[in-house]
Amino acid sequence: MMIEPTGQILGATVTGIDLSQSLSQTDFGTILQTLGQYGVLRFPRQMIGAGELKVFSERFGPIQGSVTGKFHDPEVPEVGILSNIRENGQPIGLADAGQDWHTDMSYNQTIGFVNVLHAVKVPRRNGKALGSTVFANMHAAYEELDPALKSRLEGMTATHDFNKFWEEMLRRPGSTRVPLTPEQRAKRPPSIHPVFLTHPITGRRVLYVNPGYAMRINELDAAESDRVLKLLFEHQLQPRYQYAHEWAENDLLIWDHIGTLHNAIPDYTAEEHRLMRRCQVMADWIFDPEFLRRSLPQRAAA
Repeated sequence: MMIEPTGQILGATVTGIDLSQSLSQTDFGTILQTLGQYGVLRFPRQMIGAGELKVFSERFGPIQGSVTGKFHDPEVPEVGILSNIRENGQPIGLADAGQDWHTDMSYNQTIGFVNVLHAVKVPRRNGKALGSTVFANMHAAYEELDPALKSRLEGMTATHDFNKFWEEMLRRPGSTRVPLTPEQRAKRPPSIHPVFLTHPITGRRVLYVNPGYAMRINELDAAESDRVLKLLFEHQLQPRYQYAHEWAENDLLIWDHIGTLHNAIPDYTAEEHRLMRRCQVMADWIFDPEFLRRSLPQRAAA
């Protein structure tokens, strides 16, 4: 396995490994440690089916399914389909997934750990790949936060709500989403998390709020919460914290939800087809000391 950092604030390319095959514990531990270090890992030229994608993703934790029950692989429902392709007049996948700044599953009581995304079709125009995904580094955002604000917010919590992002997407022109039913809303109730988290792999602090789902800092009154969240969002999305990944067919990308935010750029048309397979992995295991001891033996020994 070879690891080549991008040289930017996030990201590394990993080669010399076939993710469709069963990983040794040593290789998995290396991937996990590297993910903590670089936040976003690209594995190019991965020929991997939906079932194999599920098996690989499950090494990191349990997979979250779709809230609507739609847009997943017909044989492997844990694998979601993101696409603007229509067949027989019907969409085959979720067309507008991730098209604003957020981190997946911060709205859950058990937060998200990683996304695993495999590029099947990448839109191109004049030879240039479209539909890049942009990431922001929340380790760096925390470390460079104003010390007085950092001290003030220590120990505070924020409420995250799945419906905030869903409703925002509904308001976009041409959206094909429909409002969540009461039953679907009940599957994604709001949750509360610390504004600052300690990352389980790096041991460093991260800023854990995001524009997509964070609604309120609970220890502040409503007006002050809005003011502080606006300030935090502006701070964490500064260009110096960002890294853009330009997709190629058969790229497999893993990114760390705890230490990054992301935004899918919709700079392609309905006729420029994009097709991705996705697994959303929960953080049930990554905060478990026993899982870390087994997965990162070098760190445990140190």
